[in-house]
Amino acid sequence: GRHEVWSWTTATKESLCLMWQKVKVQLMLSMSFLTAVFWYCRRLYSFLAQLLKWWSNYFQRKLIRNLSVLPEVDLLGYSVREWKGETKQAKHMREAYEELFRRCHIKYLRQVRRDNYSVVRAVLFQMFSQGIPFPSWMKERDILKLPEKLLYSQGCNWIQQYSFGPERYTGPNAFGKLRKCMEALKTNWAEIIATKDNEERGIMCNALFSDESKEHKLYEAIKFIMLYEVVEAYEQIKSREEPVHSLFSLLFARDSSSDPLSFMMNHLNFIGDSVCLDQVELFLLGYLLEVKIRVYRLHRFNTEEFQVNYPEEYRREWNEIPLLTEDDRYYHIPIFRT
Repeated sequence: GRHEVWSWTTATKESLCLMWQKVKVQLMLSMSFLTAVFWYCRRLYSFLAQLLKWWSNYFQRKLIRNLSVLPEVDLLGYSVREWKGETKQAKHMREAYEELFRRCHIKYLRQVRRDNYSVVRAVLFQMFSQGIPFPSWMKERDILKLPEKLLYSQGCNWIQQYSFGPERYTGPNAFGKLRKCMEALKTNWAEIIATKDNEERGIMCNALFSDESKEHKLYEAIKFIMLYEVVEAYEQIKSREEPVHSLFSLLFARDSSSDPLSFMMNHLNFIGDSVCLDQVELFLLGYLLEVKIRVYRLHRFNTEEFQVNYPEEYRREWNEIPLLTEDDRYYHIPIFRT
């Protein structure tokens, strides 16, 4: 009996040992496999993370490179970098920047691309980024119909000579192109002001102002609205129906813009191509957008013309758009911090 028990116990132990050997081999193989899978997944994860980081940096660099309005930078740091040396002009400009920092509480600025759309870009970017709504007169009229009204209702067939900034486009297709510009302005403006979240609105603005084709349509739409307002004012002056804003008297007093056609041919057609807006046109821009454009003119520091409002006559409820310029040609966006 004892011999049988011993034989059964021995057989059981041997069976268990044999099973364990087989299980041990399987476990070792499984552990090796799992270790290899873990190592592979870890390497794959690391590779994907590096790839994602590279693409993120690439798109970020590309976006920043294409942005026509750069992220904010320190104001005084910018002043020191841009105006080195001990020349009279350099000292004057550094003093002007220090004045903005100390007394005006301007701590940062956003650089705007230095081309001939500079001032229109700076104004429109701020209106969009702040979520400023359409001016009151735009809410009452469909701006998409303005080219049609000017061409057919008011007989201004000379708008076929309209030029689109650097594209210098003229001809019978100008009407259709103007219509597309007006559509771009209305659509993008409506989408942005419908976005209440500031961060999301900022992302939308960065995307819009990094697409040259899209943003140029916006500027050409603004230019055409300026032309439309000039035509309206000119007709009112001729018919003597109602008084017009004093800025139109200044505009028509110039030999180069005595009527809407000369205004378009001698001024508007060159904006975005070879010239920027001048002082009178900046008055007109603020008037038609119903914003007070406050400009800090650094080259006029220590004079009464250091701070100028465009237009000078404005309504209290109008939003304020601050600009900063060193030469009345290129403009940047000042950022206030208390």
